[in-house]
Amino acid sequence: MSDSDDFHAQYAAALRAYMQARDEDSLAAAYELGRRALQEEVSLLAIIERHVQLILGLAKDIQIDAPIALEFLLQMLVPLDIATRGFLDGTRRFARERARAEGLADRDRFRTAVVNSLQEGFFVADHEGSVIEMNNALIEILGYPAEGLPYRWPHPWLVDQKGASQQQSLVQSIGATAYETPIRHRDGHLVWVTVSINAVQGSGSDQDVFVGTIRDITAERAFAARESAVLRLATAVAVAKSVDELLSITLDECSTAIDVQRVVAISWPTGEGEPTVQVAGESSQIPWRRLDPWLRRTFEDARHQLPLTARTVEHPDNPGKAQGLVAVLSGAGDLALWMELRSPRWVSAEDRLLVTVLIGHLSLAMQHVRQFESARETSLTLQRALLPTMEPPPGFAVRYEPAVPPLEIGGDWYDVLPIGDHRIGIVVGDCVGRGLPAAAVMGQLRSSARALLINGAEPALLLDQLDSAASLIPNAYCTTVFLAILDTESGVLQYSNAGHMPALLVGPEPDTTAMLTDAASVPLAVRRAEPRPQASRVLPPGSTLMLFTDGLVERKHESIDDGINRAAAVLVKTTALPLDSVADAVLRELAPPAGYDDDVAMVIYRH
Repeated sequence: MSDSDDFHAQYAAALRAYMQARDEDSLAAAYELGRRALQEEVSLLAIIERHVQLILGLAKDIQIDAPIALEFLLQMLVPLDIATRGFLDGTRRFARERARAEGLADRDRFRTAVVNSLQEGFFVADHEGSVIEMNNALIEILGYPAEGLPYRWPHPWLVDQKGASQQQSLVQSIGATAYETPIRHRDGHLVWVTVSINAVQGSGSDQDVFVGTIRDITAERAFAARESAVLRLATAVAVAKSVDELLSITLDECSTAIDVQRVVAISWPTGEGEPTVQVAGESSQIPWRRLDPWLRRTFEDARHQLPLTARTVEHPDNPGKAQGLVAVLSGAGDLALWMELRSPRWVSAEDRLLVTVLIGHLSLAMQHVRQFESARETSLTLQRALLPTMEPPPGFAVRYEPAVPPLEIGGDWYDVLPIGDHRIGIVVGDCVGRGLPAAAVMGQLRSSARALLINGAEPALLLDQLDSAASLIPNAYCTTVFLAILDTESGVLQYSNAGHMPALLVGPEPDTTAMLTDAASVPLAVRRAEPRPQASRVLPPGSTLMLFTDGLVERKHESIDDGINRAAAVLVKTTALPLDSVADAVLRELAPPAGYDDDVAMVIYRH
């Protein structure tokens, strides 16, 4: 007998028992049969069909109470009804959850579409700082693909890790932060971004997650940097007086703007000869052959490119990345500039534009500097040509030291002129101004003073007459002169001072140093009411006399008396040295660290 047959047999027996007893216990058997039918998966249709057949069969023998029989059937169907309603409820719940899941999926797709449509980079980071989600814009900014997620802390694109750590601590403490920072794209180039981060309570967790946006501001910064760099460079190079100064300014600006670490300038001569090489930060020129062969070839090739253009030079070990840029700064192709990058990288269009604008200013500045240096050399040549070319008389040492480049030379001069038996005329003067105009004034005054000395005038009268000459010479106003006539036999020194530095006299004995401050009056061509004074002094045997211009002792932020005292101290400690050694020692020990910033003319005599 099958399970189904056994069930139907028990059902028939239980139905007969209930129809006879009609009590709760026999009715409860119907409920249990219903549970069994549910467990054994007995067909509901078969149960009803057998029930009807059973009632019809019993009705042949006995009278059947149909409602009582129906009550038994309904009691048996109760578990099936409950199960059916539970299934239907579950089906409805499943349908609702499925619809909700489909809605969430649609919403997630919508969220993803919205996030990826943002022009700004978007990311989500967990409580440890690991980036667990990023949109397409951020992938483009960073160059790191979504397949690499999660990107754990510290992120591979960080440049300023210390600053990023500080910002991370800030957002953890106050819940939000915003800042600008550089990052390194996966291909190596630098990108500037603004970062905004907010902390959000994680769903189903007591730990925060961080939601942030990143915007690429490289172009904005490049534009601002370009404008700022061009302005600073144009301002700085406008006053540059040497190629070295110009290159140093270029290096300072380009090191920040385009990450340049070395700047080299090459100037080709008009005739035969090797090019002149100057490197930023090195005051002296270096030989052409000391340059790397590849750099020499780069410069030679650059001579054939268009003027005022910059060309990138590829790094031999990093194809596609630039080692530096070479530019031609003149139409004649005789001046080129090399800007070497700190590390090989891709040069952007913004970098090229910046360099193009900069070299335009550099070209003008370089022309200005070359003209200035040419004028300075011309002035210096004229200045030296106007100074005495013969050896000074015995007992004298003379020196002329021009101001260090790029400063213009001044109008300082000296003269030591024999004018008779044992008589020597000594002149040290300083014209106002610099360059060729000052040299021209100096030449005319020196010639006038020599002519007056030869005529035998005494110092005071000679300065009176030189006043008249100065009033006829343009730009000779306010020239200072110390003029003396020395009798080398007697040691008598007659002198008069037209607004000049006092002479120094150091005796052979200790504490016998004196400044010849008497016989002083106003500079040349300055109106005065009284005749010029004159004084005389007898030089002791072994004494040292020094006449000089203010460039020797005058320093910024320092009393001129301090400089005069230093000069006197050098004279005191060199009394036993030969006179030429004394002159060299004075120039050497009084020279500022950066060299003299004004011309120095000096006459030293030992009696």
